[in-house]
Amino acid sequence: MVTINSLLEMTQKLKASDLHITVNNPPVVRIDGKLSLAKLPVFTQESSKNIIYSMLNDEQKAIFERDRELDFSFALPKMDRFRVNVHIQKGNVEAALRRVPIEIPSIKDLGLPDIVYDFVKKPNGLVLVTGPTGTGKSTTLASMIDYINSKREEMIICIEDPIEFIYTNKKSIIKQREVYADTHSFPEALKRILRQDPDVIVVGEMRDLDTISTTLTAAETGHLVLATLHTPDAPQTVQRIIDVFPPHQQRQVTVQLAECLQGVLSQVLLPRADSDGRILATEVMVSTPGIRNLIRESDVAQIPSLLQMGAQYGMHTMDKCLKDLYRKKIISKDVALSKVKNVAEFESL
Repeated sequence: MVTINSLLEMTQKLKASDLHITVNNPPVVRIDGKLSLAKLPVFTQESSKNIIYSMLNDEQKAIFERDRELDFSFALPKMDRFRVNVHIQKGNVEAALRRVPIEIPSIKDLGLPDIVYDFVKKPNGLVLVTGPTGTGKSTTLASMIDYINSKREEMIICIEDPIEFIYTNKKSIIKQREVYADTHSFPEALKRILRQDPDVIVVGEMRDLDTISTTLTAAETGHLVLATLHTPDAPQTVQRIIDVFPPHQQRQVTVQLAECLQGVLSQVLLPRADSDGRILATEVMVSTPGIRNLIRESDVAQIPSLLQMGAQYGMHTMDKCLKDLYRKKIISKDVALSKVKNVAEFESL
């Protein structure tokens, strides 16, 4: 008999990143970015609902039946945690589960660029980790938090939806507040956070105008703020933050962002050509005086040029990283070409 326990054990054993419970399909797992059907019975409308509802308490069932959507974390003893989204699809109850390992990998283990150590040593300002869904932003953020936790005595307050990695206090004190369970919303929690004596503020996701606005305000108050955003590169990250505001506020926001932004790390996970698994490719923008001036003047189109010339500051473009990975034969040419922006320049290699 298939149970939620057996499905989660299978997902962890296969080292899959995701598990999908979908009607008229057997369980679907994502391994190294590729979907695969498990050799298990097909879910019916009834079996799908029953196995998903086995994860929910009465309050969660009531919220889901009211809102038709639900995000939460789920864990079994001695197993990895899972971030769960329950939703309706053609009238059926279905779910997507993202595996969150118990062990938090280090910055070095993830293969992140050395500039990340400089980012987490900043006394204040905003550091953003960006990239499409499923590219490891939460894991990168967790490694940065854990590094601070290991090195400094800080009060770290995390606002998450839902809580993913669980931290153990080392040198720092870490408070993890879950949206809807511990606070009504990201903006509400951020408005109150300055009364909680934070040194470092972590915003799980800058997803809307209110959250972005209150995050920028928090970054201006002398605190280090770490956050994620669903944007593919540094220039689009800057543009997205500006564009989310109404036109009459955008001039003020460009000045605000130019002052408080410390850096952007954009990332993507790619299938390796030299072995199994995936490799991290990154783009880094550091807020040098030149970058701050471009943000202030809303001249986002010129940012890539400064990234290309900013190696001495720890900057590089995604195209540069892809070229390096291809030259080292870590990724294939087809994979590199699927992600590069300037194809003609890459082909000239």
